[in-house]
Amino acid sequence: MSSKAYTVARISIDGKDFELLVKPDRALSYREGRAISISEILVTETVFSDANKGLRVKDKDLEQAFGTRDTQKIAETILRRGTLQLTSDQRRRMVEEKRRQIVAFISRQCVDPRTKLPHPPARVEQALEQVRMSIDPFKEVEEQANEAIKLLRSVLPISIERINVSVRIPPQYAARAYGSVKSFGTIRNETWRSDGSWSAVVEMPAGFYPPFLEKIGEITRGNVQAEIMK
Repeated sequence: MSSKAYTVARISIDGKDFELLVKPDRALSYREGRAISISEILVTETVFSDANKGLRVKDKDLEQAFGTRDTQKIAETILRRGTLQLTSDQRRRMVEEKRRQIVAFISRQCVDPRTKLPHPPARVEQALEQVRMSIDPFKEVEEQANEAIKLLRSVLPISIERINVSVRIPPQYAARAYGSVKSFGTIRNETWRSDGSWSAVVEMPAGFYPPFLEKIGEITRGNVQAEIMK
């Protein structure tokens, strides 16, 4: 079988690797949330410890890791929670699309401080190439745009309106939400309370506020207090 006909989806549980041979485009579509049956994704209904060497996982190890020997159920877990090896073409297409989104975001949110006018997308694209920023196809646009803006300042006069956001997160979501909050801006003040809740003042680009609310609302199931400070 040609190597282009399949790729590998894998997960590690308790130090053991579990791998599947999957059809690249269908597996990626499944990861993106499209309704595709597992049988249409799998190249073979075999779980490997090393797919390239053809080493199969013992039934007892499947039972211990997944609580079942059912390949369909095991495949669902691996495809949803594990990592998917992208083909070079898939990665190229995803990186190009993510780069386009990042450039569009920066062009909308940033201005040239000398003219107070937005930078055209072509200028932003050229500057990104100059700083050689590596685009991650899986990281969110807003997070990478924030990283890009910091890099672009070395080669492009660029400024962005910034705001301070007061945020308070309940104890059951605080630890999980912390990393996401930090990815949107700079934490200026923070307090961990005795009940485990967390509050902070976060400085961020004004354009990040809507996606910030959406992301934190998703993590906390809407149990968050956040507002722009005057």
